[in-house]
Amino acid sequence: MPENSLSLTELNLRVRDAIRDYLPDTYWVRAETSDVRRNRNGHCYLEFLEKDSVDQSIVAKARGVIWSNTYEMLSAYFLSETGQQFTSGLNVLVCVSVTFHELYGYSLTVVDIDPTFTLGEIARNRQLVINRLEEEGVLTLNKELKLPELTNRIAVISSPTAAGYEDFRDQLYNNHTGFVFYTKLFPAVMQGDLSESSIIAALEKIFLNKDLFDAVAIIRGGGASADLNCFDSYLLANNVAQFPLPVVSGIGHERDVTVLDVVSHTRAKTPTAVAEFFITHLTKTASELIALQDRTITTSEKIILRERTDLLSLSKEVIHRSALRIQKENGDVEKLTTAMNNNIRQQMQGQFHLLERNEQYINMISPLNILKRGYTLVLKNGKIVTSTDEIEEGDTIQTRFRDGNITSEVINKEASGDSVL
Repeated sequence: MPENSLSLTELNLRVRDAIRDYLPDTYWVRAETSDVRRNRNGHCYLEFLEKDSVDQSIVAKARGVIWSNTYEMLSAYFLSETGQQFTSGLNVLVCVSVTFHELYGYSLTVVDIDPTFTLGEIARNRQLVINRLEEEGVLTLNKELKLPELTNRIAVISSPTAAGYEDFRDQLYNNHTGFVFYTKLFPAVMQGDLSESSIIAALEKIFLNKDLFDAVAIIRGGGASADLNCFDSYLLANNVAQFPLPVVSGIGHERDVTVLDVVSHTRAKTPTAVAEFFITHLTKTASELIALQDRTITTSEKIILRERTDLLSLSKEVIHRSALRIQKENGDVEKLTTAMNNNIRQQMQGQFHLLERNEQYINMISPLNILKRGYTLVLKNGKIVTSTDEIEEGDTIQTRFRDGNITSEVINKEASGDSVL
């Protein structure tokens, strides 16, 4: 065995003494917290990490401890300043002393913390995400969507056991206006490492049935501000910003505005406030419909009154014009009647004169007139005889004179036309 060999304990003690002698002071260190846990004695054990800014791989790591008396003070101070618990996943600026224990090795003992650094880091990371969304042109897409006038079919993303979800339902279904709402819960983990992927999965399910809904409500009641980290996620914010339905957020924190709140159509402080937003929107729609109905009735009454007045005026005009027309037609009829009467009279006079002439002619050629001039008529069997061929010897004939008739028997007839009675 070499004379200068050391036991592990001896080596570790030398390392401890060297670190204590070389790094005797405290140092402000920037790091990310990980695996933060508190034991039953009140001591807080954790790890400090540094990650590569490009691929987020871990480039440095150190164990840390905050002794119970210090932790009580620092955790309360950190909560009051930042509004969130001291937990894993935070970028912090802590004042530490460097220690090396021969049994437990290298560690950092926290003696102070600067909460403003954490606030700045949270704000900086949020702003980086917002800037990226703005550069991609999607930051305000969801805000630009028009909320349907009748928004009463709502897809809800929430933990099914959350008190905030029950508050939302109670406020919505028991609204004083009596409006009917239809909701469908899409369960999701609303805090922790699985929350981001769980909420995105719920959005994807809603997207497949988007025609069944008017809007989406993402609600979360209460909880620590540190649990809001997932709502600053780029992936979640990008999904919400480009979602085809208006998204209303109500994740239960008044002071903290997450990236999700920035990209969503409307931000409400609490789940109850989200329900009230939908009720107020529907109340406004109902008021506008009632006002539209009143305007329609008023306008219709005015139109009816105007049309009735116009119709009355038109009726009077028609009656007046009809009277004038009838008067004119009556005059025309009278003229036509007079003309027809004159024409008929003239025609009748012409016919009368014709009849008189015919009568004179008939009278002139009448057998009676011929008889009056000394002529006679010979009849056989009541018919006038015009030729001797119609008479045979022995026939009985009548001879009609102006003043009477005689009956004769034919004894002889001569061809020359002379007759012997």
